Amino acid sequence: MVIETIGWLVLILLGLFLAYWLGHKLGAHQKHKEWEGEIEYHRKDAVMRSRSVLSGQFSENLAPYLPNFPFSPTECRFVGKPVDFIVFNGMDEKKINGVTFVEVKSGESKLSNQEKNLKEAIEKGNISFYEYRVDKGVTSHNL
Repeated sequence: MVIETIGWLVLILLGLFLAYWLGHKLGAHQKHKEWEGEIEYHRKDAVMRSRSVLSGQFSENLAPYLPNFPFSPTECRFVGKPVDFIVFNGMDEKKINGVTFVEVKSGESKLSNQEKNLKEAIEKGNISFYEYRVDKGVTSHNL
């Protein structure tokens, strides 16, 4: 009687283990098939996003030379982050009379939080000029 009960328990445990194992394998196989069906979409999406980023970067660098850009390209300095350009108004005439921060956007892109914060700081007039002097000991040629 005890051996028969133990036998049934072993058979039940084996059945449960086999059912779990088969369910796990079938689920993994089904998930793999779903992924194979979606992989083409994900590849196309990745390519489109990459193209969008590259075209945006290309546009940023070319912006000063594009029609309707309101500043002289020779007065623009590319920064990249957190703003694309700093324009030194009047630099061509050797008399800087203003500084303009320029962020270039294309398509549906919007200002990032950092770009918004910079814009707000500029609009509030939180701008300053600081002259940093390097210690003479650092630049001397006496070794």
